[in-house]
Amino acid sequence: MSGFLLGGLPSGLWIGRARGVDLRTAGSRNIGATNAYRVLGARWGILVFVLDAAKGFLAARAPLLIARIDGMAVSSDALLTAALCAGVAAIVGHMFSPWLGFRGGRGVATSLGVFLAIIPVPTLLVFGLWTLLVLLSRRVSVGSIGAALAYPALVFFFLRHDPHRVLLASIGGAVSLLVILRHKANIERLLAGTEPPLGRGGGARPARPEPRAGGTP
Repeated sequence: MSGFLLGGLPSGLWIGRARGVDLRTAGSRNIGATNAYRVLGARWGILVFVLDAAKGFLAARAPLLIARIDGMAVSSDALLTAALCAGVAAIVGHMFSPWLGFRGGRGVATSLGVFLAIIPVPTLLVFGLWTLLVLLSRRVSVGSIGAALAYPALVFFFLRHDPHRVLLASIGGAVSLLVILRHKANIERLLAGTEPPLGRGGGARPARPEPRAGGTP
């Protein structure tokens, strides 16, 4: 439950309000890093992305930190299970925030934080792929969808000697599927050739409203 509540914290909404803008009424009207980038500027969009990733990382690391503080002798299998449960709860909390009437984001940044805490190598590699796709296409949605499609395979390949390989690849695949489903509107716009590139509408003033996408990165 705590992971769900932590994941639901609306970083973008708070940053926007601090800058005098309600991101729910500006640009694409979502509170994620992409809209913050377009409406508030690059540094604020990056800050929202980092904060959303940080809450996922903290949720997944919390079971280990609690065990160390309390001096509990907990098996590695139990810690991994607890980290996965807390991490997935944070991702779901971000997608369906209890602080915003169970509406939220697409879960990309929070998922990055969660899996960076649990399986850093394939997660860093998929973040590199995400970055490359965004730079080439100038569309965050292309990077997010491409990274989500590739992630389960990267986990399965790079953890081939890990006894939890199948479990981690399965969880990674389930989260990737959720992320792709949250990009349904983006996929439709990509197919129609109407998905706006990164940077359109950027700056300190609210951008021209676009059709509601229903989430954040």
